Amino acid sequence: QGERNALQTIFYQTEQGICPAFDPPRGIIALVGGGGKTTLMLQMARELAKSGARVIVSTTTHIFPPDDIVTSNPETAKSAKTALEKNNLVCFGKPTEQGKLSAPAISPEEMEQLADYVFFEADGAKRLPLKAPAEHEPVIPSQTQLVIAVAGLNGAGRPIRETAFRSDRYAALCGKSEEDLVSAEDIARVLAHPQGQRKNVTSEMRFAVLLNQADDADKRAVALAVATALQQYPVERVVIAALQPKSNYETFSRMT
Repeated sequence: QGERNALQTIFYQTEQGICPAFDPPRGIIALVGGGGKTTLMLQMARELAKSGARVIVSTTTHIFPPDDIVTSNPETAKSAKTALEKNNLVCFGKPTEQGKLSAPAISPEEMEQLADYVFFEADGAKRLPLKAPAEHEPVIPSQTQLVIAVAGLNGAGRPIRETAFRSDRYAALCGKSEEDLVSAEDIARVLAHPQGQRKNVTSEMRFAVLLNQADDADKRAVALAVATALQQYPVERVVIAALQPKSNYETFSRMT
């Protein structure tokens, strides 16, 4: 066995924002999992747009239209470019009867050519903190540079049935029943599992983790246990956060 890589702890201050924690590359970034995907996506997008970047947020499945961001469904790259010239942060999606947005008319390739950063929410979790993907998900564009898997720490210590979307699949990945409680090791296992949050992530894509809802000492302790368990898996970095205004967070970056 080779020597295990260490995880270095880096502390970020509130005023630095969340983007430095993930070092987002230009191009396509996909978010999967549960417990804060949309919040993370919009916070990163707004920070990057504030710096002057052209940013698109979108979905390969379904999302609710974000507040305070211009939303449209451009039919052509030309009309998409016009929308970005008017506002450097836009949301592209096709309106559905349920009030959500589905995948837009233009392709991920076209969006990548127009913007500095393109964020895709690549699966759904029905607002639950944890999830396991179904056969048809996640839908990650082949051009994706970075995949961020999100897990909500509110799910720890609770029965899988109550806290995980597609709880039967989540339990199976953990080797447990749906009535069993979620442990830190379970969260790590599903995050890094090739049929969990690493599903459809290729070797060319960066893979990072957000452990969200770390808003008290107990949850931070669980987050540290998850981060420790993730050392054995091919995870680039683990960010521990409580995604709300003026929250601090920590980053655990894999170092060789």
